[in-house]
Amino acid sequence: MTEKTAFSRRLSEALKRAGHRATSPTRLALEFNLVHQGRPVTAQAVRKWLHGKAVPAQDNIVTLAEWLEVSPEWLRYGAAHRQTVALELAGYQSQDPKLWRDFHALNEEQRDVVRAVVSALLRRKKRQQ
Repeated sequence: MTEKTAFSRRLSEALKRAGHRATSPTRLALEFNLVHQGRPVTAQAVRKWLHGKAVPAQDNIVTLAEWLEVSPEWLRYGAAHRQTVALELAGYQSQDPKLWRDFHALNEEQRDVVRAVVSALLRRKKRQQ
């Protein structure tokens, strides 16, 4: 199964779960454009999404995911991607469990500060290479 076909199946599944009975590309494009903050999409673009001919741009995937109440990662990549990410996280967590416990003990604002520090350190490291 191609990446585009797999995306199409996940989109159709999400539409059904969200209660969208009409799968008319024109109707879906209209409804999508009502909630999307970016450039409007055409019925032709939606038709390509539904028929496995194209995968939407990331900003459209984010809007679709919010609108259909699914994660953008699942909508774009499916369960296999989620499993890969979970395995990677498990590997990192097992390397330093105390660090992860300490990080998760922080409130969200404090975690954002830690994330910003790590990002700054990585950017600096990249410049030095």
